[in-house]
Amino acid sequence: MNIAENINEIRKHLPSKVELICVSKFQSDAAIMQAYNAGERHFGESRVQELCGKYERLPKDICWHFIGHLQTNKVKYIVPFVTLIHSVDSVNLLHEIENQAAKIGRKINCLLQIHIATEENKFGFAVDELPAVLQQNNFSNLHNVNVCGLMGMASLTDNQKQIHDEYNCIAELFTTCKQVFFENKNDFTQLSLGMSHDYQLAIESGSTMVRIGSSIFNND
Repeated sequence: MNIAENINEIRKHLPSKVELICVSKFQSDAAIMQAYNAGERHFGESRVQELCGKYERLPKDICWHFIGHLQTNKVKYIVPFVTLIHSVDSVNLLHEIENQAAKIGRKINCLLQIHIATEENKFGFAVDELPAVLQQNNFSNLHNVNVCGLMGMASLTDNQKQIHDEYNCIAELFTTCKQVFFENKNDFTQLSLGMSHDYQLAIESGSTMVRIGSSIFNND
């Protein structure tokens, strides 16, 4: 299969309400353009320098999603153009995005990253921590940041039930946050869950965005 065929195959299994984010990290401009020419416009990157280079070189109607761990000192490089930051994993990072976005008069859409996986090297708010964080911090006072949902990654395991349970846990947290903290916020609607190996389980749990890379760009 080529990239266009891979995308077509994936889209056969995606509900219309689920956004496909093509994870293009480490991929060449030529490979990204194959996906672009197949109709894709949403691409995900995890390194600031790589993202900035691709933004400069590639078509300006691409919607760039930042999906990796974001250091506060690098926020300023992506706020001029990023469409959505999936990986806000601390209050400090959220405030830095606010500060940098205010300087240029942009409002940045962000997702709060939830740490649900068993791997300690993954980032994010703990499930039982987030409600307290939201209670202590009035995010409605942020004028240049728009918190519009949650993001999470499941454990790296072949145990399908564990993955499903982890995604369901984040989905339940999303519902709680919506009801308790974002009840009057109509655009708190996004749940970014699922990658190449588990996106169907994520969709079953209510994911509105799936981040797929290897199933698109591997041409074996």
